[in-house]
Amino acid sequence: MLRVALTGGIASGKSVVAEVFRGRGCHLHSADRTARELMSPAGAAYPPIIERFGGAILNSDRTIDRPALAAILFRDPEARRFINGVVHPQVVAVMRAEASRLEKEGKTPVFVSEAALTIEAGLTGEFDRIVIVHCDPEIQIARLMARDGLLRDAAVERIGTQMPAEEKVKFADYLIDTSGPLEETLARAEAVCTLLFEDARRRRPAR
Repeated sequence: MLRVALTGGIASGKSVVAEVFRGRGCHLHSADRTARELMSPAGAAYPPIIERFGGAILNSDRTIDRPALAAILFRDPEARRFINGVVHPQVVAVMRAEASRLEKEGKTPVFVSEAALTIEAGLTGEFDRIVIVHCDPEIQIARLMARDGLLRDAAVERIGTQMPAEEKVKFADYLIDTSGPLEETLARAEAVCTLLFEDARRRRPAR
């Protein structure tokens, strides 16, 4: 089984690429979805987060108000480090367990972990291939403004908290530029997915 990291900056187009990979038959593990589950009231990450931030980040149903928490994290590096220290190890543990189970079953040729912070967390060694999604900086800003209803300065600030794209691409085995029309992005994602399945068949040596 080929283990693949799919990563890139916020609003870079990872989700679009991930859906192409899923549609082609890759098993997709979403770090964001796992984090949501861990941060739910029944999740293991919920108690320490509530102890640290209190009721100010809760909705009326006691679920975590993710936009409210995100606003705190983007302003406060110490709070961001705390959340990363609580959530990321648990997400990685879930990912590893899922990948190990699937590899033992022998039915999944390509396992893809979609996670924004794979490189920042020092996890590149977990994977056989690294796929990095990126786009023109101005397009990224515009997408984030539209997606999250942010003013330009706020969008630029949020993007600035992440590793610059020019640094991330140095780790890539495959790059997918999503700056152009959707049809181009889909075609590029399809082409890379084909290469990943070829890599899985050939069982080329890991990184």
